[in-house]
Amino acid sequence: MSATELDLRETIGYTVADASGRIVGRVECPMFGSSPEVPDALAVRTGFLARRRLVPAESIEQIDGGTRVIGLRIERDSLSSFL
Repeated sequence: MSATELDLRETIGYTVADASGRIVGRVECPMFGSSPEVPDALAVRTGFLARRRLVPAESIEQIDGGTRVIGLRIERDSLSSFL
C-alpha cells in the first residue's frame, strides 16, 4: 500500500523502518504544515525519554497496514530530530 492510499492520520503507533530495515521508532502523531487537512510529516518517537524524528511524507516508500510498518526510502541518519 502506498503512502497516498492510507491517510497518515491513521498511522499512530505504527513502527517506522529506514531504507536499510533499521527501526527508527514509532509514530507519535501526524504533523500538519501547508494544509490543515493533509499531514506533511510524522513525528516519530525513537525510544523512552528520547528525542523525536521528523519523517517527511515524501520520504515514505510504503505503508503496510497488516503489519503496521512504515518503510522509508531514506536512511534514519538523514532525518531531522527535535524535542
